[in-house]
Amino acid sequence: MDKRTLQVIFNKAGSGSWTKRITIPSKIIADMGITENDRDVELLYDENKKEITIKKMKKN
Repeated sequence: MDKRTLQVIFNKAGSGSWTKRITIPSKIIADMGITENDRDVELLYDENKKEITIKKMKKN
């Protein structure tokens, strides 16, 4: 298991709204097999544990 401490990036749009992002390290993206042409992922959020899980979507 690879554990990283990351920061959430806050970007303010011209309309005044905020976008929040987390950059996932390239090593992890490559290990998951995510590419420019195969980039669909599933994000799961557990409200009780306050945890986010990201999984690569399987092709049909």
